[in-house]
Amino acid sequence: MIENTVTDRVIIVTGGGHGIGRGIVRHLGDAGARVVVAEWKPDLLDEAVKELEADGVECLGVVTDVQQRGSIEEMVAQTVARFGQVDGLVNNAMTFGTNMPLAELTEAALDISLVSGVKGTLWGMQAVYPHMKRTGYGRIINVGSSAGLIGFKGMGAYGAAKEAIRSLTRTAAREWAVDGIVVNCFCPVSIGPNTGRRFPESPGGMSVRILDTLRPMEREDDPEHDIGPVVQFLCSQACHYLTGQTLTIDGGAYAFA
Repeated sequence: MIENTVTDRVIIVTGGGHGIGRGIVRHLGDAGARVVVAEWKPDLLDEAVKELEADGVECLGVVTDVQQRGSIEEMVAQTVARFGQVDGLVNNAMTFGTNMPLAELTEAALDISLVSGVKGTLWGMQAVYPHMKRTGYGRIINVGSSAGLIGFKGMGAYGAAKEAIRSLTRTAAREWAVDGIVVNCFCPVSIGPNTGRRFPESPGGMSVRILDTLRPMEREDDPEHDIGPVVQFLCSQACHYLTGQTLTIDGGAYAFA
């Protein structure tokens, strides 16, 4: 029987020290996974690791800057040295730049999103690929955004980077399926207090107020209990025939046919 289990799977979560990533590592740890918390802020990393260890979760914390390819490669190397394998990668980390109208978007602001989002995601995928190919099993989960799907005002750089990440997801899904690696993406609308992050007010007035009218469930999300279970499925053997897809985990905020 093919099961939705991650017991003893080694799963890396970038940005795992706070927000969505913190909720995901808690859920995966509780589900029996061996979790690698990749986080660039040492204080948040220490907090996350101590919390996991207190719950009896086998874990590894590595200070990781997704804007530096060498940092990502070193984090994956430490993962393999500790656990001997990499079964899953959740590319969650990305740096938020300054929101601004598209006509005023600067190269510097664009580069923040392209480097931390697109390049950081690609570098992570490339770093784990040979290890997943060796074992014939791999689950890569990238993170998109409704800002890219919809095109929020003032968030052109962020949205463009997130859509590029979805494109990388589809390409990798096609190229790496033969190696036993499935690659999928999810788009959250996780901007409430439970996630530890909020989108700044945009020039067009977009803010968390959009959720007042767009989210049918009329509540803030909980990364651990709302997003974590979906990520668990995407990391499991049960996801063996789903690849190259984008799932919107948003309480119905953006319902597409």
